[in-house]
Amino acid sequence: MNWEENGDAFLLALAQTGYMVWWTMLGGGLLGLVLGVGLYVTRAGNLLGNRGGFTLLNVSVNIIRPIPFIIFLTAIYPLTKVVVGTTLGTEAVTFAMILMAGFAFSRLVEQNLVNLDPGVIEAARAMGAGPWRIIVTILIPEALAPLILGYTFLFVGVLDMSAMAGYVGGGGSATSPSSTATGSSTGR
Repeated sequence: MNWEENGDAFLLALAQTGYMVWWTMLGGGLLGLVLGVGLYVTRAGNLLGNRGGFTLLNVSVNIIRPIPFIIFLTAIYPLTKVVVGTTLGTEAVTFAMILMAGFAFSRLVEQNLVNLDPGVIEAARAMGAGPWRIIVTILIPEALAPLILGYTFLFVGVLDMSAMAGYVGGGGSATSPSSTATGSSTGR
């Protein structure tokens, strides 16, 4: 690589990739934690058992999670346009990455919570702890080690997703700074 010609473009792409990955790990991680805990607690007979809520969350995760990111990116163009204001650029890709990472991480969170010893939750219930206290002080701390492992697994997927950013003029590719800074040159 010729640093004199391409050094600035490389550093810009690296910064944009860092931006996308940082915000996706933060937003997608939080969204996935909320969805995963929601999947766990709304199961029948669980803390906040709600058949309709569980079915809605479960079907949503089962439909969205296996979609290849490039198809998902295209499929949510209308939502991206409403939320971000454009379908092109680094911010648009980051929004899509946050959603996809959240749905992917939610299943990992749910699986790790299902593996917890139900006796711990029953003991907390017997001592009078409410559902929200159990979620915050027992569920998440007890599953923290596997959740961190799942979060590192998510990081690899997020890096893979960031490789698709160039498809919609997002950062991390060798595009010109002007095309990514404006977000849209075609008016999408």
